[in-house]
Amino acid sequence: MFDGYDSCSEDTSSSSSSDESEEEVAPLPSSLPIIKNNGQVYTYPDGKSGMATCEMCGMVGVRDAFYSKTKRFCSVSCSRSYSSNSKKASILARLQGKPPTKKAKVLQKQPLVAKLAAYAQYQATLQNQAKTKAAVPVEGFSWGNYINSNSFTAAPVTCFKHAPMGTCWGDISEGVRVEVPNTDCSLPTKVFWIAGIVKLAGYNALLRYEGFENDSSLDFWCNVCGSDIHPVGWCATSGKPLVPPRTIQHKYTNWKAFLVKRLTGAKTLPPDFSQKVSESMQYPFKTSMRVEVVDKTHLCRTRVAVVESVIGGRLRLVYEESEDKTDDFWCHMYSPLIHHIGWSRSIGHRFKRSDITKKQDAHFDAPAHLFMKVKEVDTAGEWFKEGMKLEAIDPLNLSAICVATIRKVLADGYLMIGIDGSEAADGSDWFCYHATSPSIFPVGFCEINMIELTPPRGYAKLPFKWFDYLRETDSIAAPVKLFNKEVPNHGFHVGMKLEAVDLMEPRLVCVATVTRIIHRLLRIHFDGWEDEYDQWVDCESPDLYPVGWCQLTGYQLQPPAPQSSRDNQSSSSKQKKKSKSQQYKGHKKMSSLQLKEELLDGEEYSFLQGASDQESNGSASYYIKQEP
Repeated sequence: MFDGYDSCSEDTSSSSSSDESEEEVAPLPSSLPIIKNNGQVYTYPDGKSGMATCEMCGMVGVRDAFYSKTKRFCSVSCSRSYSSNSKKASILARLQGKPPTKKAKVLQKQPLVAKLAAYAQYQATLQNQAKTKAAVPVEGFSWGNYINSNSFTAAPVTCFKHAPMGTCWGDISEGVRVEVPNTDCSLPTKVFWIAGIVKLAGYNALLRYEGFENDSSLDFWCNVCGSDIHPVGWCATSGKPLVPPRTIQHKYTNWKAFLVKRLTGAKTLPPDFSQKVSESMQYPFKTSMRVEVVDKTHLCRTRVAVVESVIGGRLRLVYEESEDKTDDFWCHMYSPLIHHIGWSRSIGHRFKRSDITKKQDAHFDAPAHLFMKVKEVDTAGEWFKEGMKLEAIDPLNLSAICVATIRKVLADGYLMIGIDGSEAADGSDWFCYHATSPSIFPVGFCEINMIELTPPRGYAKLPFKWFDYLRETDSIAAPVKLFNKEVPNHGFHVGMKLEAVDLMEPRLVCVATVTRIIHRLLRIHFDGWEDEYDQWVDCESPDLYPVGWCQLTGYQLQPPAPQSSRDNQSSSSKQKKKSKSQQYKGHKKMSSLQLKEELLDGEEYSFLQGASDQESNGSASYYIKQEP
């Protein structure tokens, strides 16, 4: 709940015995409080103590406005509560045969000691992280400039439940006040000032120093989860001076009155915000853990790999047989492509046995509970069968949704899927999707949602019609009721910026944009590249991140392609992207654009009229009725 300032007039009575009746200021409803830290006061450059902290509730406020001669409490309510607690402690002490003096004061100080200890521990953690992992700057690219110059909007952190602070971001929004370094100052030591959030873009916030009003000349971008941004009250805890920026230092003669006026009723970060950030960046996967992961050269099977490094929850996995550790694969720890040792055998999935007969002593199997759990399904009744047709995202060309066939039904709801018209004879390019996967769809999904369905390669009867194709292949469509129809309230909108993994080269995280939303399916465009390299991704994919994620975790961000590359994408940039897009070194597939040019020869696909992008965040009826 919000803990705002209580506006109280100065009173001459004792804080422990006051019986006067004063009207208290009602707290504003919010989850972001003004900081509750300790009993220290703000120190101004002239050495005077301008602000104090209530000994009862921890509220920070201007000392002159505090209650009682001693200025120990912010309101009559706190004075009475403190007095009541003192009496209770005194009675308890008498019953125990102990002297009651100063007992209540000791009880009040214990929370402060705990907070300071926790803060010291967190600062030590930050220092250790800074020594081993510094943010990776991208030369010539700034998210702040990119967003400001184009008036872009970024997807909020709450859209990414797997990212740090994704589930505990709270009400951080425009208007929240924080304490940050004052860069507009000539003092030799590092000093701070209060700033307000003007605009949010993922983890990044555009800040403006208090006192600048509508002047944006010194506005600056800062990562909210970074080490240089603190809740209001942090300076009091740390003994750091609050100094007004030099540009406006003569604007007000009474900075104390200015601050209390500006901060009364304002929100700041929770006092444990930095601790939550630190906790949300602790990852259970450790180096030397062994896992089963998809074989990038043969999608139909898995191989054993070892965790080589962990960055922001992303794992660099080195295949166990790679002696020089160059044969690797990147994925998130919640990726559906990794599993515990023994998973393949348990469900009947193909598995490449390692030539290494004995695992190295330093390596150990990752516990099964660390992996993402899939939803349990009932396979006893009507279920998927081999030969059934459906539509699926092609893992070798993620911009395309293709005509596909169930080639094998595995245990625990897993299915082996093949793309019609382009399968290898030995089935080496079949790939495994769970029945609840958001990457497989019933027959007709693309048509009703106005998505271009990629027909089987070599299929000449165009435009493609499912009814005709099922009859010609003597096949049946997989029942609609077996597919996952849940649509979460994801919060994405068309045009939002984010950082996204290029799943065809999964070590790369790129500047990207949401260009289409079909229920829970997002069309991700990589800024600066042609549309043919877009990728269909689920809204809950662990390969999507808020703006500022790379800076926060120390991962390298790939900026948009430069203008020169865009002008030459028909030649040089295409070749560059082509080489980049062959992470899965299986049978090479043509892009959807090339396929369309080859098969259609100028003809156009026809779709159901009236369908449109579904930008709502709720469930919708997006399956057409199957023809008999």
